[in-house]
Amino acid sequence: MEQNFKSGFVAVVGRPNVGKSTLINTIIKQKVTIVSDKAQTTRNRILCIHSDDACQIIFLDTPGIHKPKHKLGQFMDEAAFSSMKDIDAVLFLISGNEKKGPGDQFIINKLENIKAPVFLIINKTDRMKREDVLQKITEYSSLYPFSQIIPASARTGENVEVILEELQKVLPEGPKYFPEDMITDQPERLLVAEIVREKLFRCMQEEIPHAIAVYVDEMKTRGNNKVYIRMTVYVERESQKYIVIGKNGTVLKKVGQLARQEIENILGSSVFLDIWVKVKRDWRNQASALSEFGYKNEG
Repeated sequence: MEQNFKSGFVAVVGRPNVGKSTLINTIIKQKVTIVSDKAQTTRNRILCIHSDDACQIIFLDTPGIHKPKHKLGQFMDEAAFSSMKDIDAVLFLISGNEKKGPGDQFIINKLENIKAPVFLIINKTDRMKREDVLQKITEYSSLYPFSQIIPASARTGENVEVILEELQKVLPEGPKYFPEDMITDQPERLLVAEIVREKLFRCMQEEIPHAIAVYVDEMKTRGNNKVYIRMTVYVERESQKYIVIGKNGTVLKKVGQLARQEIENILGSSVFLDIWVKVKRDWRNQASALSEFGYKNEG
């Protein structure tokens, strides 16, 4: 182990749509988790790895904590809370430009049992006045003994380096758990599926995306060095299937165009996407379907 080298695991928690994935992508300086303006975009706990000469920080990007309405929602909350076990620090993100809600208080109550230092990140300060930022600091500092309260903007990068510097101070000395060039523990198949799901979020109506799951059935390199990817988009009702496909296939075609370039950048080769849409009724409440689509909590 390098002398004085620090490493550790940091859970990133917060209500849906507060900017957790955007912050992670800004820190890693590469897109490793999908981003959407729709809540509950992240469904799995994802390891994202920041490495430099002085430290290695393994961030656990978690689903937004919310009141679950189905088994998928229960899975997402369990994934978020389980990430706070045996970690070295917690980043609790709030949207600075929104009022404190019951979800924020719910998370604060859960933090009472956390022994690791907890940093409050007041995100989206680029949309706030200075006096409003100071008011947020005063409001939240009375609710919990945070180790640090850091105003920041994940979108612009404001104070992101400060977050890293302050985390490094509290992390223990330790080894490099992952190779320096590794930025996530997610397999390529899952990254590909997540990119397609993100593009569906972008193209779909408000109520449809949460009923969508994307599964990569086949992924292989063919003779012309082009990667062939066959995947299935699962919805819960027949009516949703036709909305996802769009008139004359326009929606699915747009999704494929948006996803292809991003996937090619990740894989480093040209890609042929073969996307199908199938109905699996009420899959969000079926334990077998959740397991099949990769939603498995690890305790």
